[in-house]
Amino acid sequence: MLPAFGRQSEIFRLLALTPVKYAKFLALPMSLKKTPFFELRSGSVDTLLFVVKTTDLDALRTELTRRFEATPEFFANDTVAIDVRRLAADERISISELAALLDSVRMRPIGVVASGDQAWASEGALPLLEARDRRGAPKPSVDAGVENTEAAAVIEAAVAQTPAPTAPVPKTTIIDRPLRSGQQVYAKGDLVVLGLVSYGAEVIAEGNIHIYAPLRGRALAGVHGNLDARIFCTCLEPELISIAGIYRTMETPLGPDVLGKPVQIWLDEEKLMIEPLRLT
Repeated sequence: MLPAFGRQSEIFRLLALTPVKYAKFLALPMSLKKTPFFELRSGSVDTLLFVVKTTDLDALRTELTRRFEATPEFFANDTVAIDVRRLAADERISISELAALLDSVRMRPIGVVASGDQAWASEGALPLLEARDRRGAPKPSVDAGVENTEAAAVIEAAVAQTPAPTAPVPKTTIIDRPLRSGQQVYAKGDLVVLGLVSYGAEVIAEGNIHIYAPLRGRALAGVHGNLDARIFCTCLEPELISIAGIYRTMETPLGPDVLGKPVQIWLDEEKLMIEPLRLT
C-alpha cells in the first residue's frame, strides 16, 4: 500500500532490539529488569515502507497531495518507515521535512531505514530502524559506537545459525457477519468472510481470503510475504486489493468482465492477476 514513488508496499518487520542491545539488556541486574509498571521486551511490529526515489520534495508533495485528495481516508493514520536506500550515494533529503510532509497527509512516520553509508539519515528526530522484508533478512548489525566484543560476536553467530522454529499451521478464521466502515479483521491463516465488506472496512490475512459477498472495502492477503496467497470473492467492487504487498487501487478502473463479478486474484511475477470465476 505505498504511494507510486516506491516499490509497491511491503509489509516490513522492524527489529526492536539488535543482538548487541539484547545482550546489554540481559546483563542488567534482575532488580533493574523487573518492575510492576512496564516491561522492555524484544519484539517486532508491522508497518508500511515508504520508499523514497527522489530528493525533490516539491514533486513528492504534489504527488502525495494528488493521491490523498482522491482518497483522503485511505492511508489515514497508517504508520510508515521512511526508506532512503534507493537514493544515490550523493543524494540527500531532509528527513524532518519529509516526515512533516507525510504527517500532513495523515501518514505517521516512526523511523528511517537507511544503508550503512547514509549516516545523514539519522540527523533528524526519527530513529534509524533495522528492517527485514520478504526478500530476506539482513545480517545482524552492531550499533555504531559499540565495540564488537566477543559476547556480541557469539550472540550474532547464534542468531545467524538458529533455525526458524516450526510453527503450527494457523487455523482458518470465519467471519459470519457484515463488516462496517472502520472495522478490521486480521487472520493468522486463511480468512473466510460470509458477509458484506463495506466501504472503509478492511480484511487482512497471512494466507488466502475468501469473501462470499460483495467486497467494497480493502482486502490484503499474504501480508507476511506469501506470494502464493489468493483472494476469492463473489462480487468485486473494492477500494483496494493486495497480495504480499503488491496492490491495486481503483484509480485504475476494473474492466466490466470482473467489476461486480465473482473473481479470483493472484500474483504472476509480482503482477496482480484478476480472473473471472465461472461458478455455473
